[in-house]
Amino acid sequence: MAGKFDISEAALNRRFNAADSGAPDRAGMLRAGVIGGLIGAVVIWIYEALVWVDAQHLMPLAGIPRNATGLVFGKDVQASLGIWAYVVGTGIHFFFAIAWGVLFAAIWPYFRRRGYEATFVALFYAVFAWIVMHVAIMIASNNHPDYFDPAVIIGGFMSHIFFTVPLALTVKRLMQERRY
Repeated sequence: MAGKFDISEAALNRRFNAADSGAPDRAGMLRAGVIGGLIGAVVIWIYEALVWVDAQHLMPLAGIPRNATGLVFGKDVQASLGIWAYVVGTGIHFFFAIAWGVLFAAIWPYFRRRGYEATFVALFYAVFAWIVMHVAIMIASNNHPDYFDPAVIIGGFMSHIFFTVPLALTVKRLMQERRY
């Protein structure tokens, strides 16, 4: 029997040697990135609910899921979609969170081999992610907050730190289990 269920001695040796050679397990890396991205996506929404909604009163709680729709497509599209803006915004939020998670999982072995702590890398990754995402938003839509306002910048960096730290720690833990 060949393939996934091949338990011959030669097949087991190939798998064992591939794991020990340092060759990345792409499926494991993808899994770690997806799970890390999903956890980060939930944590950032919890942060936004506590800080943006409860503490700063910047938006209603229901505004969080539809926020991504307005940022990407503009407030007019967000309003015209009605209830579907929540579905679209949630899809956008989780899609990009997963993409950032997979990217982190792809670069994490480089930093781990050099002795960097995942949380330290996550702090810089948060700033990088915020800048990339908001430059893309400025290109995609002209209806966005003033990204030169220090309060918007600090708030954005803080929310992205709450995204990237759990993402990084999850990726680190899941990839340690697979001996990267």
